[in-house]
Amino acid sequence: MCGILGIYGKNNAASVAATGMFAEQHRGQESCGMAVSDGKVIRLRKKMGLVKEVFTEETLHELPGTLAIGHVRYPTKGSATEFNSQPHLVETLAGPCFALASNGDIVNYKEIRNYLEDRQVYFNSDNDGELLLKFIAYKVDREGLDIPSAIKEMMAKIKGAYSSVLITRNELYMFRDPYSIRPMVWGKTKDGAVVVASESCALDTLYVTERKEVPSAGIIRVNEQGIEVFENGLHNYRETLNQCHCIFEQIYFSRPDSHHFHENVYEVREKIGASLAELDKDLEIDYVVPVPDSSNFIGMGYAKYKNVPLSWGLIRNHYVGRTFIKPEQTIRDESVRQKFNVLPNFFEGKKIVLIDDSIVRGTTIRKIVDLIKLAGASEIHLRIGSPQVKFSCFYGIDTPTKEELVANQYPMEEIRKMSGADTLTHLPIEALRKCVSEPHNYCYACFTGDYPIRNEEYERSK
Repeated sequence: MCGILGIYGKNNAASVAATGMFAEQHRGQESCGMAVSDGKVIRLRKKMGLVKEVFTEETLHELPGTLAIGHVRYPTKGSATEFNSQPHLVETLAGPCFALASNGDIVNYKEIRNYLEDRQVYFNSDNDGELLLKFIAYKVDREGLDIPSAIKEMMAKIKGAYSSVLITRNELYMFRDPYSIRPMVWGKTKDGAVVVASESCALDTLYVTERKEVPSAGIIRVNEQGIEVFENGLHNYRETLNQCHCIFEQIYFSRPDSHHFHENVYEVREKIGASLAELDKDLEIDYVVPVPDSSNFIGMGYAKYKNVPLSWGLIRNHYVGRTFIKPEQTIRDESVRQKFNVLPNFFEGKKIVLIDDSIVRGTTIRKIVDLIKLAGASEIHLRIGSPQVKFSCFYGIDTPTKEELVANQYPMEEIRKMSGADTLTHLPIEALRKCVSEPHNYCYACFTGDYPIRNEEYERSK
């Protein structure tokens, strides 16, 4: 899960891109980067760190141009190094220069990399984005395809999730995997600039109107001649006509003020909360307390349904990143201790429903329950806004092995005891499906093991 952004036709495109990337900072805090074209040269800047740290006013001044792509990285494939940060840049022997940024994971990465390396294509990283770029550049440079045809052939060969932006010196391309696993929306500003991003909240920041989703297997080119959408027959690339949007985008990853997959994210989360409350008709409590921030609207939905007070009894330090997407367990543990604190004298003697969006490794929620217990709560009823996460994700979430998932290590009652809660309930998958308007168009593989894209070699390696 990363964040991508693309801009065409905007003066000081780098500064505008940095603003949009900052709105997507929640999607990745390990590194960030930007490629900017002035029509003659594509300049690349990328570094470990946050957007505001990397793209200072001085740095942005060194990136002139009206065409830019940007990326914030959450590492799933490849180590946490600057080499694996995006965008990636390649200059071909024939002259064209390309830069690409992508969000998602490729499941047949090794197969495609071997295919390219056998043809003397070399890599600087272990990152999926470089694989996509090198494949497209190879097809253009060595086989003479135009860029849309190269992207179409890439879609026919490469399996996985990718919402991607690509630039040449004077064109912007946006394209998306046939399953539309990760979000990708685009539109135009009042002055005619084209902007594409992972989430609509970034478009809000840049005053973008006339929004649309990039279609499944869609390829859109923007240049001096205007905007062109290339048809790409889905039946050539996939076994089913259903899309497979990541349901965790609605539960956790996306900002609540985003709209994608034809849904308002905050409304989905409120429905999840109401569905949890419906399971607790006879439970008597004093307060509903969500784990901030992704669970806030789930908690709101629960409290509204039960007609009990909602309280921000947990206070989050917003200068600490999201603990789930920290690359190492020791860093996640340290972040939990720094991230949350309780309201003084609030929990004493109270019966609390504690709302969280998910339990993945189980370490975060245990420490939070401990905090509330020490603050004097008499009862803690833990309610989780998703089914149990039992299977690895291969499409852009960092759950690489089933052994890391607490639901595969212990039965539910044991997890409840480990958490320290008095009771524990997960939202059933049937109830989750009712919280979205098009349940058949979502991927639930992390709950069910029913993967829309299979690759046995990749799954064994994970």
